[in-house]
Amino acid sequence: MNYSLQKKEQYAFIDLEEAAFTNDIPASFEETSRELFREGFNNLIVNMQATKSIDPNGTAILKKINRLCINDLGLLVIVTRDDDFIDLLESLKIPDLNILPSKEEAIDAVFMNNLENEFGAGDDDYDAEDYDGVSESSEP
Repeated sequence: MNYSLQKKEQYAFIDLEEAAFTNDIPASFEETSRELFREGFNNLIVNMQATKSIDPNGTAILKKINRLCINDLGLLVIVTRDDDFIDLLESLKIPDLNILPSKEEAIDAVFMNNLENEFGAGDDDYDAEDYDGVSESSEP
């Protein structure tokens, strides 16, 4: 697999320089991703601007890595501007896969996800017990 890797505090950026996510490339990508997980990276940004196709093995690996990121409250973000490749990725129906057009937007998505996790954004449902001891005021 031909790629470059940048590790930042909040994420790892993989610049994949392959025209196709096929053959032995998905297995190599999985190995690299798992190594990053062991190092504590749960947010992966993968630049796939050069990539034009993906095979069933590549699809399975993307699903697996995406699930691993989500299970660890992280994100897998695919960066591409290629409309045909975006359509192909969307047709794979990978749950919660993030596809964005630029590295900057991907970084923003990672930071927003981290903030949401930090502040528990998903836990804003109120129960009746939340209002015990609270009285309603008759004043406007």
